[in-house]
Amino acid sequence: MLNSTILLKFVSVFFLSITLVMNIYINRLFLLLLLLTTCLVVPAQNPDNESDSTRISLLTCTPGTEIYALFGHTAIRYEDPLKGMDIVFNYGLFNFGAPNFIWRFVKGETDYELGADQYKRFIRGYLQEGRGVYQQTLNLTKAEKDKLYQLLVTNYHPENRVYRYSFFYDNCSTRPRDKVEKSVNGNVAYAEETPRKSFRDIVHECSKGFYWDQFGMDFLLGPEADRMITYREEMFAPFYLMWAFDKAQIVDQEGNSRPLAGDISVLEEPVLLESSGTLFTPLRTFLLLFILISGVTIYGIKKKKSLWGIDLLLFAGAGLAGCIIFFLSFFSEHPAVSPNYLLAIFHPLHLLALPFVLYKESKGKNGIYHRLNLVVLTLFIVLWPVIPQYFNPAVLPLALCLLIRSASNIILTYKKKA
Repeated sequence: MLNSTILLKFVSVFFLSITLVMNIYINRLFLLLLLLTTCLVVPAQNPDNESDSTRISLLTCTPGTEIYALFGHTAIRYEDPLKGMDIVFNYGLFNFGAPNFIWRFVKGETDYELGADQYKRFIRGYLQEGRGVYQQTLNLTKAEKDKLYQLLVTNYHPENRVYRYSFFYDNCSTRPRDKVEKSVNGNVAYAEETPRKSFRDIVHECSKGFYWDQFGMDFLLGPEADRMITYREEMFAPFYLMWAFDKAQIVDQEGNSRPLAGDISVLEEPVLLESSGTLFTPLRTFLLLFILISGVTIYGIKKKKSLWGIDLLLFAGAGLAGCIIFFLSFFSEHPAVSPNYLLAIFHPLHLLALPFVLYKESKGKNGIYHRLNLVVLTLFIVLWPVIPQYFNPAVLPLALCLLIRSASNIILTYKKKA
C-alpha cells in the first residue's frame, strides 16, 4: 500500500512537471508568434520620428560694459528633461591664472577653452550683470541632436577643450556655428544679405558710445580690419550669428529644406547699457591738448624758449605708443594688427632719439630729427584720405601736436641764428 502511494505521488509530480514545462514553451512560442505577427503588420519605425524630449538651443547674450563683453556672447544649451539635464556649453572661458597669461595675451597666444555648466548657474551670472539672454531652438532631428551632443562632449574632454583664440576668426561665436554645421544631415544655407561690412564696421557698432574702448581698438587694428568681409566672417560677432541662424535653412541631399532655428525668444530681458561717458571723449580730450600745446608753443616762440619739457612728455608718450604698435605689427599673432600705418606717427624712434633731440634743443642747435618728423607728419596728414586704413579722428590732433612741436624747434633754431 505504501509503495502504491509513493508511486502515485511520483506519477503526479512527473505529469505536473511536464505540464509546467509545456506551458512555458507554449507561452514562449505564443510570444514569438505575436512578435513575428507584429513585425509583419506594423511598418518599421524611423528613429528620427521617435519621441524625443531633448532640445538644443543657441543662446545669445547681450553685451556688458567691460571691453571684452562689448560684443556679447554665444553658447549652446542642451536640455533633456527625462534625465534631468540642462547644460550650457560655453567656448568663452579663459584662465587669468595661467602662466605668463598677460605676455601670451599681448603676443596673441591666448588659449580659450570649452566649459560646461548648469544652465541655472550660467544664467545667474548674466542676471547679476544686467545682461539679457536670447534663445533659438535648433530645428534638428533626433540623430542630429545626438551627433551635436556627442561632438560637444568629445570636445569637452580635457585633451580637446583648449583652443587658440582668434578674435575675428576662431572665437566663442564661430565655434558653436561650426559644431552645428557638422551635426546636420546636409548643409546649412545662409540667406546672405548685402551690402557687406568690414570687421571695423562691426567693431564700431558693438562699441558705440564707449569712445575710449573704440579709440583703443582703432589704434591697434590695421587695414586688414577695413576690408569687406564675407557673410560668414560677420558671424564672429554673436548677434550676427543669431540673425544668420534666424534666416538659415538646412538643405539635405535630396534638396529638401527646413529652418535651422525657431523664433528668437527672450529668456532674460537686458538692462540698458550706459556708455563710458561723453564729456571727455578721445577727440575732445586731444583737441584740448592740441589747443594747450599750440598756445604754449606760440608763447615759447615769442620768448625764444625751446620748452624741452613738453617735448620730453609728448615724444616719450608717442614713442611708447609706437612700441606697442611696432610689437603687435611684427611679433604678435593677433589678426588684423599688421601692418599698421599709424607707425608713421607713433614709432619707437621717438623714444630712441629723444635724448639726442633734447640735447640739440638745449644747445640751440638744429637737429635733423625734427626736420624729418615734420616732413613725415605733413605727408601723412595730406595723404590721410587715400591711405588704405581707417584712422580714428582723435589721431589727427595728436599728429598735429607732434608736428607743431617739430616746427617750433626748427623756427627757434633759425631765430637764434638770426
